[in-house]
Amino acid sequence: MDHGKPRVPAAGPRCPSLGMWASKAGISRYSVPPPISRTWTMVNEARGSGGSSSGSEGSKDSSRCSTPGLDPERHERLREKMRRRMESGDKWFSLEFFPPRTSEGAANLISMFDQMAAGGPLFIDVTWHPAGDPGSDKETSSMMIASTAVNYCGLETMLHMTCCQQSPEAITGHLYKAKQLGIKSILALRGDPIGDQWEAEEGGFDHATDLVKHIRSEFGDYFDICVAGYPKGHPEAGSFEEDLRHLKEKVSAGADFIISQLFFEANTFFHFVKACDDIGITCPILPGIFPIQSYSSLRQLVKLSKLEVPQEIKDVIEPIKDNDAAICNYGIELAVSLSRELLVSGLVPGLHFYTLNRKMATTSVLKRLGMWTEDPRRPLPWAVSAHPKRREEDVRPIFWASRPKSYIYRTQDWNEFPNGRWGNSSSPAFGELKNYYLFYLKSKSPRQELLKMWGEELRSEESVFEVFAHYISGEPNRHGYKVTCLPWNDEPLAAETSLMKKQLLRVNRLGILTVNSQPNVNGRPSSDPIVGWGPSGGYVFQKAYLEFFTSRETVEALLQVMKKYELRVNYHIVDVKGENITNAPELQPNAVTWGIFPGREIIQPTVVDPVSFMFWKDEAFALWIEQWGKLYDEESPSRMIIQYIHDNYFLVNLVDNEFPQDSCLWQVVEDAFELLNRPAGLKGEAEAQ
Repeated sequence: MDHGKPRVPAAGPRCPSLGMWASKAGISRYSVPPPISRTWTMVNEARGSGGSSSGSEGSKDSSRCSTPGLDPERHERLREKMRRRMESGDKWFSLEFFPPRTSEGAANLISMFDQMAAGGPLFIDVTWHPAGDPGSDKETSSMMIASTAVNYCGLETMLHMTCCQQSPEAITGHLYKAKQLGIKSILALRGDPIGDQWEAEEGGFDHATDLVKHIRSEFGDYFDICVAGYPKGHPEAGSFEEDLRHLKEKVSAGADFIISQLFFEANTFFHFVKACDDIGITCPILPGIFPIQSYSSLRQLVKLSKLEVPQEIKDVIEPIKDNDAAICNYGIELAVSLSRELLVSGLVPGLHFYTLNRKMATTSVLKRLGMWTEDPRRPLPWAVSAHPKRREEDVRPIFWASRPKSYIYRTQDWNEFPNGRWGNSSSPAFGELKNYYLFYLKSKSPRQELLKMWGEELRSEESVFEVFAHYISGEPNRHGYKVTCLPWNDEPLAAETSLMKKQLLRVNRLGILTVNSQPNVNGRPSSDPIVGWGPSGGYVFQKAYLEFFTSRETVEALLQVMKKYELRVNYHIVDVKGENITNAPELQPNAVTWGIFPGREIIQPTVVDPVSFMFWKDEAFALWIEQWGKLYDEESPSRMIIQYIHDNYFLVNLVDNEFPQDSCLWQVVEDAFELLNRPAGLKGEAEAQ
């Protein structure tokens, strides 16, 4: 434990160059990568692709093969997914969310997207609020929330679009932007009036039918279009029959499916479906399910929808209207009963839930119905994006394994993405990450919570070691708080970390501050709950990988002992200024994860790429300051300790190429510390050997 006055390391003289260390250690095979430009323009000739030098095109040119998609739904549009599910009899669910009002709410909603994605929704939709600048780049806008769900959460996402206070030209602009952002589905609505009465926009649209026609006229078949249906008729319609005729007009204009407004009794929906069938509406109709969660939310939604709550529901709710927990439990029971009645009827292909941006009630209903299906097997070892241009992507550098949203952000301007293999490492071009506080990149934990986890006062480098160790162990720190995240990983530890927990705990306590790792795997089934990924019937493989920050003294010892492992272990070592050394042959990428599946070519989804590592190191070092150091006052001892580590430590990655054998990386580290702990005379003898 640390006692007394905080100990801030002195900066000291610069250490000898890595090249000098390597020569002194007698390492015969190493290379120092040339300086790398941090611009979008990178050299492309080595890819043999015709010489385009645009960074946005410089990623996928390397791919010479196109492997069959591991997840067929990545290649299908929403209506195709629906059709396939209906043909197989597989029921689905979808979820509606609305944009929050604050940046903190936006970050929390994106976190909820990640959590809700685990249950397997077919799609989500995001509402459009004219008063909230919905088409802007604000982090609370409908457009940005929907874009984030698609690009960073990998969710098929439908964006609401309304006619309210919008000219046709403005609507077209929003749709072009949605298309560019990867959104492929639109829920076309007239929209609610801003005041008590609908006021037409001059030259604008008065009906959703006009909006559907406009979308088809301007964008052809690009968007899948959904429209709203009203099981009891729209409140402004002259009659139920008149509203049905308007609904048929919307479908005839080009709508692909219908989502109903909420209702409280199954017979209401059955009558609606039959009436639609009688009038010739044959597209899928999804029932809108609203789990009642509180008395106030029920009153607000009823007011907006102008629906009448059945008396039997009022009789239950009125006596408990001040008890939100009791109302929520009743709402769950009611939604489960309604959903079961709908599902057994055979008339519904899936269920659409109005979540009110709350997780508990909807997930409880879905779990009770057996529709919440958390499959531990992943399509790929990393989080995929749902943007159409990334549908072929199946290879990434391993460095962003715990920060997939950052990787997607930094490659968002690429036109093509690696498929089949990463290729020659001469020209990946990564966008610069200047804003570490984008709502989908910043930590979900507030500042005070981070301080409780990482230390309100650091007293030495060893204080930092302990933070890493507590993250690995899962045990509370000395103040009783569990460390559930680090700047490089805002999520709990991956399941495969449990396979290395003992070794990781030991090395972190010694100052090997790990930010990424994976165990060696030799032919485990793709269905393995810990390391499995990809389709059933396959086998997966991994080389042991270890990435960490450590002191210059430890790096010097590592280079000394690396002679013994030179033919087995690839390494890359870099400091914050970019001085680096690697023994990667000709700077070629090294496949560290691959899989073999029936009827497919070998898939290698993660690589260690020396050039990409140099782009990652900028981000990895910056996180020390941006996410951790800035928690403290600028001149405080705690800030100075983090600054010292940032300025003087090295980022190291090690790959053990002998994946069929037990990993030797732990022994490499042990040998380095054994050398460090030798008396000075014996240490000199070791260097001379």
